[in-house]
Amino acid sequence: MRNLLLLILVLQFSRASAQPPPGYYDQAQGLTGEALRAALADIISPHNVLANSQLWAAFARTDRKPDGSVWDMYSDAPSGTPPYTYQFVVNQCGSYNSEGDCFNREHTFPVSWFGDIAPMNTDLHHLYPTDAWVNQQRGNWPYGTVNSAAWTSQNGGKRGPCAWPGCTGTVFEPIDAYKGDLARAHLYMLTRYMNESASWSSPVQSSGFWLPWVESLLFTWHNQDPVSLKETARNDSVFVIQGNRNPYIDHPEWVASIWGPEATIAEETARLTRAWAVDGLLHIECADCDWHTRFDVLDCTGRVFRTLTLNHGFWEGRIEAKPGIYFLAEEDRAGAIRIKL
Repeated sequence: MRNLLLLILVLQFSRASAQPPPGYYDQAQGLTGEALRAALADIISPHNVLANSQLWAAFARTDRKPDGSVWDMYSDAPSGTPPYTYQFVVNQCGSYNSEGDCFNREHTFPVSWFGDIAPMNTDLHHLYPTDAWVNQQRGNWPYGTVNSAAWTSQNGGKRGPCAWPGCTGTVFEPIDAYKGDLARAHLYMLTRYMNESASWSSPVQSSGFWLPWVESLLFTWHNQDPVSLKETARNDSVFVIQGNRNPYIDHPEWVASIWGPEATIAEETARLTRAWAVDGLLHIECADCDWHTRFDVLDCTGRVFRTLTLNHGFWEGRIEAKPGIYFLAEEDRAGAIRIKL
């Protein structure tokens, strides 16, 4: 009994030591919108950078199931029996020809989106061990929803045409149980690398801001699949290794504070277009627009709610819309500004 109590105390101490230290998030308190994202970027940057060769040992700590097997979100079946399981070291790829052969390293935010450079390419907050064949089938496609799958994994992951409103092209849809995990990993990336992401070329963001359909997808997945004990434990483990945390696991409410209905319209100073709503009136100013530039107002599903034409770079008028978050997109320019109506 004495040895058992000692073991319990050791386990409790190990977990407590992985929690955020006192004051870790102090500078983020009371903030919303872009000010909150900037504060979080400062808090979680920089971190201890791993070499590629160190990732295998790191996974054995961050992604180990209670039975000792690899916790692979691309093959796991939380409500049933997984089609196959992997053991650390012995099932590490290697070559592979089909699903179930071996596991490798999945960058949920693909390396081609940020140039495959450090520190992003070994950041554990978006890296997971997954079946190599499913990883290959996902490829560099963004996450999305699929109604008519061109390919389906053994645990139900799907690749095919995107069915999410406002989204086109091929996407990969993971199973529902892990959509929130993957959404929060994406949100981490555009927070930890808030400044670097402005120059990235990817199908999900422009100038460091999510495309409207991506923002609505991630926000929905975050809400539908809340933070789990698995995700919390992994965040603790990554913190021990890298020295930084995913704030959206520790504080899920901050997702809404930045990207949801609670977010402010925080001025985006890098842009020459400003939009704000006061007492039901929408105001738009565009310093570098043509005299008669067209803008689309989109809702959170990516549907065009209304099209406006600026007069001498300015527009003011009443928008009959339900309260919520909308996006303002210039007709011939990538990116969008979030506005709260």
